[in-house]
Amino acid sequence: MSKLRTGRRRYYDIFSHFYDWFIKVHSRNYREETRRFLVDTAQLADKTRPKVLDVCCGTGSVIFSFAERFPDVLPIAYDFSHGMLCKANGKDISHRLIITEGDAAALPFKNDFFDVVCCSHALYELKGPVREEALLEMRRVVKSNGLVLIMEHEVPRKLFIKILFYIRMLIIGSKNSREFLRQGITPFKKIFPDVAISHTPSGKSRLFICRK
Repeated sequence: MSKLRTGRRRYYDIFSHFYDWFIKVHSRNYREETRRFLVDTAQLADKTRPKVLDVCCGTGSVIFSFAERFPDVLPIAYDFSHGMLCKANGKDISHRLIITEGDAAALPFKNDFFDVVCCSHALYELKGPVREEALLEMRRVVKSNGLVLIMEHEVPRKLFIKILFYIRMLIIGSKNSREFLRQGITPFKKIFPDVAISHTPSGKSRLFICRK
């Protein structure tokens, strides 16, 4: 792992102590909406023992939503931050999660393994080449009839909120995160032959639905 990635990992290890509070303040009433929207889109109701991988899972909110909705799911929480995964593990009172630490650009799973691979509000933080490698890895490990679901922020329309949004991008995003978010579906079309885009009811987030 590069020195830059190592530095970012230390940052997130520290940030893990405040992460859930930050998301609560930042997302307010929209947290449950985005998670529910992502889980609904996965369309796992008719699958037996589905396997779900949450890349850049943070403290595990999304993968916990999958585990709560589908009792027989195999939920794997994956992140490069030891601190974030420790927080996720602390929440896992039923010991259902499989917690794995590693780099999004080098997933330690075999080809065509998962029914769903998701990444929620995190891909924009990766540098361009690393982001593309991560998407290629997600495509590799998802089944031919599976889904890769990428949830990202919608760029706000109101000027003041947009300014605050881009300040946040400068602080915690990669150098080209603004460009990535403005490109919309284009970066995903380079990796996946079948890409659709959907929006949460509030319009706060957009979901890229990718198939092999």
